[in-house]
Order: sequence, then C-alpha cells, then structure tokens
Amino acid sequence: MTQNYEKLPQDAFERIPRDTSQAERISKPSVSFWQDAWRSLKKNKGAIVSLVLFAVIVIMSLVGPIMSPYEPNAQTITHANLPPKIPVVENLGIFNGEGQLGGQTIDLYEMKNVDQYYWFGTDGLGRDMFSRVWKGTQVSLFIAFVAAAIDMVIGVIYGGVSGYFGGRIDDVMQRIVEILTGIPNLVVVILFILIMDPGILAIIIALTITGWTGMSRVVRGQVLKYKNQEFVLAARTLGASDSRIIWKHLMPNVLGVIIINTMFTIPGAIFFEAFLSFIGLGLQAPDASLGTLINDGYKLIQYQPHILLFPAVVLSLIMIAFNLIGDGLRDALDPKMKD
Repeated sequence: MTQNYEKLPQDAFERIPRDTSQAERISKPSVSFWQDAWRSLKKNKGAIVSLVLFAVIVIMSLVGPIMSPYEPNAQTITHANLPPKIPVVENLGIFNGEGQLGGQTIDLYEMKNVDQYYWFGTDGLGRDMFSRVWKGTQVSLFIAFVAAAIDMVIGVIYGGVSGYFGGRIDDVMQRIVEILTGIPNLVVVILFILIMDPGILAIIIALTITGWTGMSRVVRGQVLKYKNQEFVLAARTLGASDSRIIWKHLMPNVLGVIIINTMFTIPGAIFFEAFLSFIGLGLQAPDASLGTLINDGYKLIQYQPHILLFPAVVLSLIMIAFNLIGDGLRDALDPKMKD
C-alpha cells in the first residue's frame, strides 16, 4: 500500500539565522565553593536559627555586664537570695520577686525593703546574677574559643606535615599521637591544673595538651587522600615546593573539614571547662564561669532554683546551637558526609 504525501512548497520554510556568538555563553552566574556552601547553609533552618541564637548569646555576654547597674562581684548582703524580678513582666505574675518563706509565698523585695530590680535575682552573697551569668558566659566562651583555635593550629600543622611527608616521619609522629591519646584526658588535665595555679591560663593550656590530637588525625587522613591526586602531582611536576603544595593546594581542600571539626571542638571545650569548674578545678572565687555558677546553684537547687536555672539554660542553648551549626556546616561544606 502506498500513501501519497502532499509536498510542501519551498517558500513555506524560513531559515532562522544562527548566532554562534552566544553558543557557549553561561546563562547563570558562576558560584564559588563558599557561595554554594552559604546557599546550602541558608536552606538549613535549624542552623540559621542556631546561628542567630548564638550571636545573641555572644552579644549579651559582651553587653550584659555593662547593661546591669551592678558589678558581677559586688556583694550586698542585705539583698541576698532575692528571686528574679523584671519590670513589666512582673505584671504577668512571673518574675515578680515572690518567693517561699516558711511555707508561704511572699514578696521578698518588699520584706527586705529593696526597691531595685534584679532580673535574674541574687545569690547568697547578694551579687547580681544577671551580670554574673553574662560575665561567666563571656569567660567560658573566651576559654573555649582560644583553646579551639590553639587546637586547630597545632592539629593542622602536625597532621598536615605527618600526612604529606609520610614514611618514617609519619610513623614517629603518629606514635607520639598514640601515646598522648592513650593517656586519659581528664587525668592529664587534672595533673596539669594541680601543678599550676587555677585560672583561665591554666585551663586553656590544660585543654590544649591533648585536645589537638583529634584534629591532627582528621587533617592527616584528608592530606593522605589528596596528596596523590592529579592536581598535586601537576604542581609537583611544575616545581612547586612542599610548603606551597601544602598551603596552596592541599589545605584549601581540607579547609571545610577543619571548620567542621573546629565547630564541634568548641562546645566540647565549653562543656569541659564547665565540668572542671563544677568539680572545683576550674576558676576560683570570686571569678565566675558557667561551671562555677552551676556549681553554686546546684547546692541551693531546693531553695533558690533561679541560681542554677539561668546559667544552666545558657549553657544548654550554647551546646545545642553549636551542634546544630556544626551539622549545618557539615552538610554545606562536605555534602558526602550527609549519609
């Protein structure tokens, strides 16, 4: 069976001119690695909320002691053990200065003839808890950030050198790391603090004695992964020095993992500092940190729960925020770690 098809006339077609100048044009703007990571991070609502929350805590740790009209260590014995009282909020029936005395709820501010407002209440020595909580947060964050920065610097240099050169150098350096990690961290920290006078410097040094070993192992593993890849071999063939290969080619590729591990190191340092202060090996009176404040509140939890409540809430928020930020950065900087 044959079919007859009607032949279209030649003038029914029109040739569309082809513009070859736009053939290889990229329609979308190029995005760098860090721009792509930030775009991925913004999609993580938990990480963004945690980032804003942590920024607020940092700002309050700097501004809070200045906002309060009372010095953190100033004692007013006649104002001891006052519950929280906040203007305006007191009209809602909370934070109104009322407390338990003899099984009855009374206005302790009126009983003690106190006309000031203590937003977080006072402790047993009449010290303002608002200024002490934010001053203690400031000290804890300072210790954690400095210790994490030192851990990062030592760990990156040690792990990078060990992984890049390999061989006998790597064997010797890793045996040293194994010896340090084989000793319980708490024992090393306690012995070191007992040698030095308790204080911020002693805690920072104690935290960094063995804290860098985890970072060094992570960096060493990443350097071993990348050092034999084509871009490193090309740089070596072109005569690049070892230091240039490490810092210009390897470290930019390892930087994401370094940031992720540092973000998880900081809350660990905060918690460890709080733990040392809680057991009495950290800061000494009258200096305050979140650990010392929680220790003070723990002793009076049945009678003055506000002394424990506020530093415990701040510490919990910091830990939660850092872990969520770390998870968000891990997904943004290293998508292969999502699974």
